[in-house]
Amino acid sequence: MARCSNNLVGILNIVTLLLSIPIIGGGIWLSRQANTECERFLEKPVIALGVFVLLVSLAGAGEKISGKGYKEYRFGDYSNWLQKRVDKNWNRIHSCLVDSKICNSLIQKSNTKADDFFKEHLSALQSGCCKPSNDCNFEYVSPTNWTRTLSSSLPNPDCSKWSNEPNVLCYGCQSCKAGLLDNLKSDWKRVAVLNIIFLVFLIIVYSIGCCAFRNNREDNSWKRYP
Repeated sequence: MARCSNNLVGILNIVTLLLSIPIIGGGIWLSRQANTECERFLEKPVIALGVFVLLVSLAGAGEKISGKGYKEYRFGDYSNWLQKRVDKNWNRIHSCLVDSKICNSLIQKSNTKADDFFKEHLSALQSGCCKPSNDCNFEYVSPTNWTRTLSSSLPNPDCSKWSNEPNVLCYGCQSCKAGLLDNLKSDWKRVAVLNIIFLVFLIIVYSIGCCAFRNNREDNSWKRYP
């Protein structure tokens, strides 16, 4: 099931990537072939939309963990461009995430049993910032309280950054950065869909407008030169 889910996400990203190519190509073609100001008006929005969709397709996908209702996120799965942008502004983003108290809902569920918590469908930010990575093999106490044991291994650098302190948790982890990017990716995809719908609407409206303008100009030329 997990493999199927990951494969589906991969296919969707490939489709999005392939979709961006003709959009960018169409924008470049329009810029070269445009004969009217109406067509040139569409040139930049088409190219911008194509680049936008391309960036969305390059964003990584969450990893489904067997027996867990939530996914885990790896910062290294995302494009270098996105990683650099996040790292550059992380101090401000980190403070904002702590102030937003995105983990409060989990802190308040201190009596949640382990089996119930592992079935939770956490958001990307909650999974990345409010709990330790599954790699750490920590012992569960509560959603935001985990204990290191003798069997705990630390293959992931995030494991040493985890703290049970409510204002620390995993806000400084790479997984938190990845959760942020996945959250942004979801927002971008929704915006991309709206942009595509809006672009199609613009094309229809301006095509009709250009045709009406061209016909009107031809009618006027016929009247001027009987």
